[in-house]
Amino acid sequence: MKKKNIKIIKFQKKEEYSYKRKVIITDLVFDTSIGIHDFEKKKEQQIKFNIEIDINPFLKAAENDLESIVNYENIISKVKSITHKRHYNLLETLAEDIFDKLFLAKNITKIKLRIEKPEIIENTSSVGVEITKKKK
Repeated sequence: MKKKNIKIIKFQKKEEYSYKRKVIITDLVFDTSIGIHDFEKKKEQQIKFNIEIDINPFLKAAENDLESIVNYENIISKVKSITHKRHYNLLETLAEDIFDKLFLAKNITKIKLRIEKPEIIENTSSVGVEITKKKK
């Protein structure tokens, strides 16, 4: 008699909900040394940040454990620290330094970062860059 091959199929528990979680920081303003022009190198100017951070949807927040979340106060502190470390010629290089620092947190999966220089160009309220970066 010939043996039959039997496959065992394991079913995974289906989650009841699908989550997309974000940390949002709007209109964060710091004075920093940034720009390619001589007058920008001599005096700090206001820079405005808008940040959206997608986090691991499986991260479960624990009421009394700040380590169980992506804490927006820590994000703000890191951005502030980066903007005060040195002069940046370009908003893009400042953005890359921010990405590098924030992506050290393993629960951050995607960052959308908008950096603006308010009132630096005549007839505009601001100019800037918006960059989205995602972990693969």
